[in-house]
Amino acid sequence: LPPAPMTIAVIIPVLNEACGIGQTLSHTATLGFDELIIVDGGSSDQTCAIVESCAGRLQNRPCSGPAPAAPAIRLLKAAAGRARQLNAGAAGSRCEVLLFLHADTYLPTNARQAISTALSDEACVGGRFDVRFDSPRPIARLVGHMMNLRSRWSGIATGDQALFVRRDVFERTGRFAEIPLMEDIEFSRRLKRAGRLAPLRSQVVTAFRRWERNGPVRTILLMWTLRFLYWIGVSPYRLQHFYSIVR
Repeated sequence: LPPAPMTIAVIIPVLNEACGIGQTLSHTATLGFDELIIVDGGSSDQTCAIVESCAGRLQNRPCSGPAPAAPAIRLLKAAAGRARQLNAGAAGSRCEVLLFLHADTYLPTNARQAISTALSDEACVGGRFDVRFDSPRPIARLVGHMMNLRSRWSGIATGDQALFVRRDVFERTGRFAEIPLMEDIEFSRRLKRAGRLAPLRSQVVTAFRRWERNGPVRTILLMWTLRFLYWIGVSPYRLQHFYSIVR
């Protein structure tokens, strides 16, 4: 008999994401994943109400034709902080593979198959997707292209690229460090030492709003500066004030 397909959970941390979380859930729920876990960090808007409404609507829809059944959708609560929320979502999941997704990011339609194919190689411990921004501006295309090149060259993934990992590896490598920023880079660096990471060519589509709000060039320079300072050893706690400018 062929092996049973591995189970995959999508974990989405949220904090005041009422403007877009409904669309993200509606899209992600059609992709054939086993669990969809949303972890709220104390939203003061309608985020939780929207998540609960979407969960009820999606899980009660009739299943017809070849479309996959809706995943188990759950809303969890955790203290604010992306790393804490991601760790809480992982702890609440029963799946063999964990996929960490930003609330303003859409997975490609072949995401599940791409992950399963990558992880069919036992030496592969996880991976990430290429990224594309939702803006038609040339600067947005350039930023996405440079992010993908940098990640492919360095082997380091960022949260924008929808990082995925085997659950046992996630636990063995110590989960996300609960630091105020750079938790994705810090975890990705540890993950690299655990085994091979798959840099998938399939693209996630993510919002360009952060770059638009603060000016693309200014934001790029600030992000590069923060990452350089982190690489040379400056504490994330010292960097968090500057990062708040671009979040």
